[in-house]
Amino acid sequence: MTRIYKILGRDAWDAALARGRFEGSAVDRADGFIHFSTAGQLRETARRHFGGQSDLMVLAADAEALGPSLRWEPSRGGALFPHLYGPLAVASVLEARPAPLAADGAPDLGDLIP
Repeated sequence: MTRIYKILGRDAWDAALARGRFEGSAVDRADGFIHFSTAGQLRETARRHFGGQSDLMVLAADAEALGPSLRWEPSRGGALFPHLYGPLAVASVLEARPAPLAADGAPDLGDLIP
């Protein structure tokens, strides 16, 4: 199983729980897909795009279980990033954890990734 990760605000996660699916952030919707990161990409994504933001959640999903709606496409530095073309069903989320801010202002991912 290949785990992929999504960082989002707690309010967006609460709304997804109520609807049964996450349809993406404003950035995701503008780009036409839900942005995910691999374990190796997540810390830089957190630092670069979510630094200083509080009340965040980190979701983990099984990439293979998302099927053909998940595509691996070049992004930052040409690295392949997982992009989900369609909503993320809450039932597909393996784990959801709070990501409080660390002393450096980046979201603290704890032991979620190796």
